[in-house]
Parts: sequence; structure tokens; C-alpha cells
Amino acid sequence: MVTVDTTILFPNIPDSFYISRLKQIPSFIELTYNDIVKSYIQVYTVKKRDRLEIMLGLKEYYFPIFEQILDSYHLPLELKYLAVIESALNPRAQSRVGATGMWQFMYGTGKMYNLNVNTFIDERRDPIAATHAAARFLKDLYRIYDDWILVIAAYNCGPGNVNKAIRRSGGKKNYWDIYYYLPRETRGYVPAFIAATYAMNFYKDHNLSPKYIDVPQVSDTIMINQNMHLQQVADVLNMPMQQLRDFNPQYKLDIVPGQWGSYPLRLPANYTTRFLEFEDSIYNYKNASFGITQLRLGNPSNYRGSGHYVATAPSGNMQRINYVVRSGDNLGAISEKYNVRVADLRYWNNINRNMIRAGQRLVIYVPRKNNAQNTSKDDSALTASAASSLNNVKPGEFIYYEVKTGDTLWGIANKYPGVSGDDLLKWNNLTSKSKLMPGQKIKIRKSN
Repeated sequence: MVTVDTTILFPNIPDSFYISRLKQIPSFIELTYNDIVKSYIQVYTVKKRDRLEIMLGLKEYYFPIFEQILDSYHLPLELKYLAVIESALNPRAQSRVGATGMWQFMYGTGKMYNLNVNTFIDERRDPIAATHAAARFLKDLYRIYDDWILVIAAYNCGPGNVNKAIRRSGGKKNYWDIYYYLPRETRGYVPAFIAATYAMNFYKDHNLSPKYIDVPQVSDTIMINQNMHLQQVADVLNMPMQQLRDFNPQYKLDIVPGQWGSYPLRLPANYTTRFLEFEDSIYNYKNASFGITQLRLGNPSNYRGSGHYVATAPSGNMQRINYVVRSGDNLGAISEKYNVRVADLRYWNNINRNMIRAGQRLVIYVPRKNNAQNTSKDDSALTASAASSLNNVKPGEFIYYEVKTGDTLWGIANKYPGVSGDDLLKWNNLTSKSKLMPGQKIKIRKSN
């Protein structure tokens, strides 16, 4: 039996070595060293060596994606290591409370940052879409704390818990000063982030090496506007189905629901030319057996013999609603919300395919008797009550902010001292479920 010298495999490294190595990492975020951080370094480099080696293999594909997106938001690139402690770089990771994806978004937070979640798709599992959402979330948190360590803590437990810890500590705003006032899970979150950063940079010094992961590093994206099953692509292009799933983990049922919008299909770069060459064959390949020619069936009386929907003009008992398209919207979701057919939406708005864009205005007709229940407060920039409240505003009492793509009430509030998200909800007659639309005007009371 061969014995292994564990002192070589797991060397007893002096604290001075850890401190020196952490200082060598080019990081805008402070990487503090203490006994708590040391214990987490040992978790990665000793107790969970196999898992770390898998993540070292995965990072070759995912980290360039993260870095490009973080850089586009002017954020520290080392924030990419958050995905290591959140999900071990697993896009399908799901916590016991429902947090999903590499960046572990809860359903509500994901929706707040425009991640599409429905029966067919969960963009929390999309490495690109979810990283954009995480970057916007992190940027909003930094506007609050102006301290990246507190941002990382708030990413884990929410700003409410961090603010509570700051109050209980007497107003201190250093993470290690509020450490024991934070939730127990969050106390280990920042040390784990520092340890993951260390382990990802100095794994060779711990006799670790990346596991080979069969994921091509170069990929390309094709936008799909028709229903498509991933198995159709795999069979026609003769590529591994699992590899296709790994490139497109957001499609929960292996279906790209193109009838409701334009959706990305990611392929290894060497397959994109073949896809374009055989695109028609892919769409037609066993489409009936996959059940995707029409994913949602309506009333049979609304079909012609050809199998297509018959669009109908609005009747006299219908009432018109003006709807402004929001980022992340698609015709299918809008049709479900108002209980109308996609074909009618296209007919009423002269839309040939499924393409709509944020800020576009749609006309929707609903039965008059159901209008009250079909119309929500956030269907327009100002409801009747909101318009009434504007008429009662004293001249010069409010200023107006024009919503930009990616804005949130929370982020807007933090641009103005003394203004909270609740204030914006009250002043604008919005609810916590209201979604902002680019170009929408938000009124903000002037500070005295």
C-alpha cells in the first residue's frame, strides 16, 4: 500500500505566508486576514479539494464572461468570486429556500432586476443574464454603503440586516466591527469570499490542479424566434445533448419558446455555421413529436383549417388599454396577463412576428366588465389617482427623474439624500410590485 506524506499535500503554512499572498492579489476590495479567514482557506484547500479543482476547471469558461460584464458596469473584477461561494459555479444550483442560479437570486429579486422566470425559462440560471442582474444589484448596494465588504455582506443577507447590524453596533460601518451583529450565515460569507479569492489564485501552492471540463471556451449566440427543442439541434448537428444543455441551462424543459419572443441559443463557436446552414432542417426535424409547433392551445373555434389563429377586431363591448412594453416583456406574458391571444396582440398592433422592444406602446382590448380586474396600478406611468395627486402638488415642490434602463426605485432613492424607496412609492402612487419603464417620470420631493 502506497502512503502519502500529508505534510507535503497539506503543508502547515505560516500566517505570514497567507498575509503576503493576499497582498499580491490585485484587488480593489480589501482582503483582510485573520483566524476566521484562515479556517475558510483550509476548507477550500484541504476539506473540499475535489470541489475546488472542479471549480478551477469551470472558471476557464465562466470567469471571462463574468469579467467582461463586471467591467462593463465599472465594477471590481474580483466580485466574480462571489459566484464561487454562492453556487460553486453551478448554473443550476438551488438553495433550500429557492435561491437559484450561479448568483443565487430569489424569485422576487430576480424579477426586480428583469430576470424572466416562467414555465419554460428561468434566466436566473442563465450565466450571462444573471451576471448582468447581479452587477446591477451590486452597483445599487454600493450606492448605499460605499464599501465593498459591506456590499458583499448585504448581497448575502440583504441591506435590511446590514443596516440593523450597523444600528446595533452604535453606527459603526466596518464589517468586522458589526460582525457579531450580523446573521450567523453572513458572518462566514465575507471570510469565505476572501478565502475563495485566495484559493483561486494560489491553488498551485496547495498542490491543486484544475479538473478538465468538457466545455468549449469559445461560444456564439444565435437568436431564436420560433419554438425549438434542444434535442432537434443536438440530433441534426450531431452534438452532445448534455453539452447543449450546459450552454443553455435557462431552458427548464429543453424548449426555446420562440413563439413568445426572441431568445438566445448558445452554441460552441464551431457549430454556429452549421446551425445557420441547417436551420430550416432543425426547425422541421420531428417538430410534431416534440410537441412544440404550438406550445399553448386556445379555443378550437379560433383556428382556420390551416391550423393558424384567426385574429379578431375589437367588438363594441371591448375597452382599449394602452400598455408600455417593459424590459423583459414578451407577447406571451402580456397576453396571459390580460387574457388575450398573441394573434390578437399582433393584429391590433400591426406586429408581423413576436419582436417587441422596451418603451414600445401596445394597444390592448379587454372586456369592459373585466377591465378593473385586468388593469393593474403599474400599467401606466401615472394612474388616475396619481394624476389627481399631481394636480394637488404645489408648483416647485417636486422634481422629476426620468427612468433609465436598469434603474430601480431603490437605486433612484439612493441618488437623493433623505429619500427612501417607500417615499417614492407614496409620492408616485406605486406599489412594491410596480415595475419601472425606461422614460417613465418619477417625482421626488425637493429637500428643504
